Amino acid sequence: MRGVVRVFVLVIVVGGVLAIVLGYSVVRRGLSTRVAPSWVEERMALTMRRLATPAAVREKPNPVSPTPAVLEEALAHFADHCAVCHGNDGSGTSMGKTFYPPVQDMRADRTQRLTDGELFAIIENGIRLTGMPAWGNGTSEGEASSWALAHFIRRLPSLLGDDIARMEALNPKSPAEFRDEEQARQFLAGDGTPQAPAVTPDPHTRHR
Repeated sequence: MRGVVRVFVLVIVVGGVLAIVLGYSVVRRGLSTRVAPSWVEERMALTMRRLATPAAVREKPNPVSPTPAVLEEALAHFADHCAVCHGNDGSGTSMGKTFYPPVQDMRADRTQRLTDGELFAIIENGIRLTGMPAWGNGTSEGEASSWALAHFIRRLPSLLGDDIARMEALNPKSPAEFRDEEQARQFLAGDGTPQAPAVTPDPHTRHR
């Protein structure tokens, strides 16, 4: 009984110290996302991420076989849904690096040492207080896609140039990019010269 009380007191003391350090960090550094997370914030986030994944899921073997067709579909899925923040090669984009905490380089050991179950849980359920959304839709097909993405994430450190090129063609396009590509396609197909974007008249200019 005395041992349990000691452990309980120790947990309270450690939690109190961490809370004080975190509070001091917020007061001193503010809440801007322009600064890197403190060591305490980083440790707490990683610990909570692990604790939030049930052991049964964390240690579950990947039920999806990494066939060429599965990996190709996962490549397309990653390019369309994930690359805007994580980059086609997993290194992160300029937008993703402004998150708090910034997106991790998924090629690095911190991500690669996670189990497939942990990767699946992160993809399916997201992570609170970060920019990582929950992609799960409650269907078996959606779960299969998340497990397939776990396989693809393992391939990020060894992606080839051809893989990146295919992904770039699948990345979401802005309206301006789509318009430019369509004009170039029409020109190359002989449909006429690309049309110049419409010029909005200056309302302050008087016509004579």
